[in-house]
Amino acid sequence: MAENGTTPGKFVARLIWVVIGVLVIGLGRGLLKAINVGVDPYTAANIGISNLIGWDLGSYQLLSNIVLFIPMLIWGRKYIGIGSIVNMVFAGYAIQFFAGILTPLVPDDPKPVVTMVLFVVGILVFALGASLYLTAALGTSPYDALAPMIVDHTGAKYRVVRTVQDVFFLLLAVVFQGAIGVGTIVTAFFTGPLIEFFTQKVSTPLMASVLPPATVDEPVSTAGPVEETEGGKAASA
Repeated sequence: MAENGTTPGKFVARLIWVVIGVLVIGLGRGLLKAINVGVDPYTAANIGISNLIGWDLGSYQLLSNIVLFIPMLIWGRKYIGIGSIVNMVFAGYAIQFFAGILTPLVPDDPKPVVTMVLFVVGILVFALGASLYLTAALGTSPYDALAPMIVDHTGAKYRVVRTVQDVFFLLLAVVFQGAIGVGTIVTAFFTGPLIEFFTQKVSTPLMASVLPPATVDEPVSTAGPVEETEGGKAASA
């Protein structure tokens, strides 16, 4: 059923956008994991903890997302949409799936230039996926909703809260020996401009070609992408 009065066709189109976005995010993160350059802090922490307890990444990340979803139900319902559920359930499995396919294809000792090229590709694919997911405006992922919820209830600066959040999960990844590296730092703190670029140059024009132009900016959900607050912007999806 469509949300907020939008037609079923428009809602389905945006839902497909969300699914594609989550899959592309999984492909980018899966590639970064396959070449051992590190993934974002949240995924890195989940990889470390899942390895410790003997779970696969998809199942543990689903459990972790369910735990993070509880505060959303209490304090951040405006950030919840069908996209939140899709991200919560499938993001970890998408990373696990693509990493499983790509890891055997990566040489055991790749040349630095090969690693660099694959790293750049992984970051670009991740940013594109995040842009597609956010452009659909069907809800915020549980991890990305944490900082805005804290900002809403404390008045703190978004950038400060989000940085503390990412650093906390980075420390968890270090403690539990998760997949950390240069990719962890880049995905956490430097992909915002890339996501914005893909949103302006790729995702929004593509969505306009799928949906009639007058409906692209039409609100279709009670939740949308986390917008810039006090100088910061959510960028990981």
